[in-house]
Amino acid sequence: MFREMRRKRQLLPTKESVAILEKMTNGTLALHGDDGYPYAVPVSYVYADGKIYFHSATEGHKVDAILQNDKVSFCVVERDEIKPAEFTTYFRSVIAFGKARVLEDEDEKLSALRLLADKYSHGEAGMEAEIAKGFNHLLMVEITVEHLTGKESIELVRG
Repeated sequence: MFREMRRKRQLLPTKESVAILEKMTNGTLALHGDDGYPYAVPVSYVYADGKIYFHSATEGHKVDAILQNDKVSFCVVERDEIKPAEFTTYFRSVIAFGKARVLEDEDEKLSALRLLADKYSHGEAGMEAEIAKGFNHLLMVEITVEHLTGKESIELVRG
């Protein structure tokens, strides 16, 4: 169903790909947008147990696209180091493919929101009050990852 990576030597082990998803703080969500145009949007996210979670406004292009077609991809770049003298870039990135859904169950939504808030606020005092304040004014979206690949530049492989 999903294509194999053409340059297999550059493929990161799944464990490293997961570590990148756990570490990074933003990625680009790609959706099937209006009139057949792709729609890619940066989002802050949290990765846990094979799922990616992010929050959204209750309406808009992103939400409409997810409701129309739940198949998405999500890209995270860990390293992007330009090497002018070598005419290349040293990179490490991850792409996840999966299905997105808006969390309707309040317990699921709250659990996902707490994961997200904890990642960015590191348990700061006032986190629960902030969650309570915004809870009814946002959506939480879950992407169930079906396929995951990580890749690094060939120069890093050789190193």
